[in-house]
Amino acid sequence: MNTKLTLRMDEDLIRRAKDYADLSGKTVSGLVADYFAILTGDLPSEHVLTPRVRGLLGALKGGGVDEEDYKRHLLEKYG
Repeated sequence: MNTKLTLRMDEDLIRRAKDYADLSGKTVSGLVADYFAILTGDLPSEHVLTPRVRGLLGALKGGGVDEEDYKRHLLEKYG
């Protein structure tokens, strides 16, 4: 059963939330519901990841890349 909930927020935050909801194809209520579902652990993890991040899952599987490789890369790039 859906029940009405009133939230009081800054006008600019509301505008940005509505813009984000439009871009994501959801309602602000849907975004808030998803947020609380994430906080309480009720939303499966595949819904938490953005499509771009989900697309990267398994990309390095079997690649033999570890933390030391990453550190070496950072030293070469910035060191």
